[in-house]
Amino acid sequence: MADPNWTISGEYIESCNCDYLCPCIYTNPQGEATDEHCVSLQAYRIDQGRCGDVDLAGVTFALVIRSGRVMADGGWVFAGVVDDGADEGQRAALGPIVSGEAGGIPARIRDNLVSDYRGLQFAPIKFVKDGLSHEVEIPGVLSFAVEGVASRNGNGEPFYIDNTAHPANTRLALARSGHIAINGFGLELNMSGEGNNGHFAPFSWSG
Repeated sequence: MADPNWTISGEYIESCNCDYLCPCIYTNPQGEATDEHCVSLQAYRIDQGRCGDVDLAGVTFALVIRSGRVMADGGWVFAGVVDDGADEGQRAALGPIVSGEAGGIPARIRDNLVSDYRGLQFAPIKFVKDGLSHEVEIPGVLSFAVEGVASRNGNGEPFYIDNTAHPANTRLALARSGHIAINGFGLELNMSGEGNNGHFAPFSWSG
């Protein structure tokens, strides 16, 4: 079990199979997904973080979620991946955090919305953030790429949606997905070139 006093912050990227813009975001999330299930793949790069005496900076993890038509109804499939570049102490700390056993937002998700927890894996995670372009790959498990939807006002910034109830941040950049794929944890999905939904933002969690 991770130390109950932990804190992590950094950058988050997400893609889901819903059409852009995902109804969950602006319905709290009471609206119906645009498909039978919502499959959300989320990656988190820790830029600063500690759990007890363990420094967690530089480690990346991912969350895999599949909900029914209405996310707020619960019954989610939930799983996690921690970068296998983490050392033994980092794995021991992050495993309980990511799996929702050590408090904070992952615990609230698992306690209130999850009915089918499918475990935690350790695997290499590629996390690339380059301007408005973002890419995540976990070989043999999942991959996705999103591009921020740029405003035409010329400042190079994407559109944002604010005051959301999303677990990563209340303010999310809007993005469209170039592809999203998963073949792991008993889930299969492969979409490309459909411009489905994506987001990115800073995140900050503690437990």
